[in-house]
Amino acid sequence: MKRFLFKRFWPGSALGAWFGRRFTKAGTLAIAGLLMTGGLAMDSEQSLAYQTFALLFCLLLAAFVFSFFFRARFSVQRHLPRFGSVGSPIRYKVLIENKTSKEQRGLVLLEDLADPRKHPAAEHALVLFEWRFIRVLRNPRRLRRVAKVEEAAIPRLAPQSSGAAEVTIIPFRRGMLRFEGVTIARSDPLGLFRSFVRMDLPQSVAILPKRYLVSPLALPGSTKYQPGGIAMASSIGESEEFVSLRDYRRGDPMRHIHWKSWAKTGRPIVKEFQDEFFVRHALILDTFAGGEKAEVFEEAVSIAASFAYTINTQESLLDLMFVGAEAFCFTAGRGVAHMEQMLEVLAAVQLCPAKRFDTLQDLVLKHAALLSGCICIFLNWNESRRELVRSLQVVGVPLLVIVVIEPGGQKKLSNLSDMPMPIHVIEHDKVQERLLEL
Repeated sequence: MKRFLFKRFWPGSALGAWFGRRFTKAGTLAIAGLLMTGGLAMDSEQSLAYQTFALLFCLLLAAFVFSFFFRARFSVQRHLPRFGSVGSPIRYKVLIENKTSKEQRGLVLLEDLADPRKHPAAEHALVLFEWRFIRVLRNPRRLRRVAKVEEAAIPRLAPQSSGAAEVTIIPFRRGMLRFEGVTIARSDPLGLFRSFVRMDLPQSVAILPKRYLVSPLALPGSTKYQPGGIAMASSIGESEEFVSLRDYRRGDPMRHIHWKSWAKTGRPIVKEFQDEFFVRHALILDTFAGGEKAEVFEEAVSIAASFAYTINTQESLLDLMFVGAEAFCFTAGRGVAHMEQMLEVLAAVQLCPAKRFDTLQDLVLKHAALLSGCICIFLNWNESRRELVRSLQVVGVPLLVIVVIEPGGQKKLSNLSDMPMPIHVIEHDKVQERLLEL
């Protein structure tokens, strides 16, 4: 039944989107007046409302007919940034070239985002719809809107000339924000109805998870021996193992120059090392929950992104471990990968209700001997998660354990006090406040 209602919901939502783009504020007011006077105009002997109805109808009809005469031609170039973040405005420029012999003025630029129904995320939206049905009915635009896009005014364009419009967009969801095209709109002389010229311009930008302010953490744990070191890691460790020779790169220490090779080749050659001892932390993200935990999971991802962004990976490694279609361990820091790449991974992670928590436990324990410390972000607290924490304590890994819950959900958690270490419980609507208290 919910799936049926979900599919019936989309046509009405699409109609509302079309109405909001086509009619200006004055046009919306004229439509409201037309509907109000329509009922009163039925009795022309008792009311003069039919005159107002007729006037509004003629104005709207004239505005609609005028829209057919807008036949301008444009070329458009959009300059998107590489990344954006949930809730943070993205500002970029769009270049518009007037390819006609007439001056164009009074133009507005509208962005055409990809329809969520045509993307795999639509199934995720269905999950949200099933668990928040009443909330969606109160705010029908909740599922359709992946971002808030501000209309951008286009400056006057002389014949065969170009201009730039600055667009502001606020993403509401992490992941890939996909653009399908650009629409240039112009309202009729009455300012009621808009004419459109649409151009295909597919592009996308990666939307990173929302990040919170986190107090600098002095994560416990000492350097650990890493067998074979990490290829591509910078030379910061306590001991180094010679690997090979390579060309000099700016910033390489002079003491690593191999003078004999330089003399033979005529160009600077340096010795490359692998570090054997350094700090390595793990960031464990719990993905084992159903759709009822969707909001909690989004905050858990944001917490993970906040820690990943805060931890200094110049002198340490950070392993992000979670389970999706398979078990993943993504490593960043010390030249292995950049932090932006880890945030991109977090932008794409989804709930995994079909697998067992044991999959994550096996992944973590497989790497436990290499870890200097560990941050665990759980969506629940039960025997499986307690067993993972105890197993890490047995091998001597210092831990920071966070359980993200719904407001008032702490009463459902059991056996928190029997752990020899504090378990930090964070309600998903008080994340920033609690993170600053850690």
